Amino acid sequence: MIKKHLITCSVIFVLVVISRFTFSNAAVSKPAPATVTNHVNSRYIFTKNTAENDLNFADEAIPVNDKRVDRKMKTTLQKHGFSCIQSNVLQRKAEKLFPIIVPILKAYGIPEDFKYIPLVESGLCNGISPKGAAGLWQFMPGTARTYGLKVGHGVDERLNIKRSTVAACKYIKELYGEFNSWTLAAAAYNNGEIKLQKQIRKQNEDNYFRMHLNRETGVYVYNLIAMKEIINRPAKYGYKEPYTGMPAPHLLAYN
Repeated sequence: MIKKHLITCSVIFVLVVISRFTFSNAAVSKPAPATVTNHVNSRYIFTKNTAENDLNFADEAIPVNDKRVDRKMKTTLQKHGFSCIQSNVLQRKAEKLFPIIVPILKAYGIPEDFKYIPLVESGLCNGISPKGAAGLWQFMPGTARTYGLKVGHGVDERLNIKRSTVAACKYIKELYGEFNSWTLAAAAYNNGEIKLQKQIRKQNEDNYFRMHLNRETGVYVYNLIAMKEIINRPAKYGYKEPYTGMPAPHLLAYN
């Protein structure tokens, strides 16, 4: 019995040693967990905000090594240069009106670059377009009413600088919530969110600079960036009078 018991114990001991060796070896040879890497499409390298190259809208940079983007940006900048415009009227209007617009943008958490929309939309004029859009922010009557402006019965708050800017901020903030991109929010401001969403689904692309849009919307953000450039670096584009950013006291009384 004792001999039989010793044999049994020996067998158990050998099995325990083998199992420990196997477990230890498996632990050593077990592959390390796979590291998840976000691969960036190497075709598009985006700009960094540097003194030499800071072309961007609301800190959302444009691709710098895409020939189509580069060509459109250069063409747009040339189109807005003094050699083509032959006038400093936009700079003078910006100097008067930006001090009214910018604080409202900041109060609503909207990037300051959106102050260039009135330059592109209306040339900082309060006129009415052939389609019926009016004011600095070129609101259509229905959209204006949706965002709290009174239009009709002898009243048109689209022509009121402060109130129309507040309405624009509400609309832009809503667009950003839908697209999660300030650049796309700007494009949607021009083209409408429904049309832009349709193109995003159709093209399976949500980077404005890689999308193919209608002529007006396709250059809209480029125009905003160009306006930003010529206001901030007028001498570079042939303009002589720099935008000072100082308020015009007589204009601060706008309601």
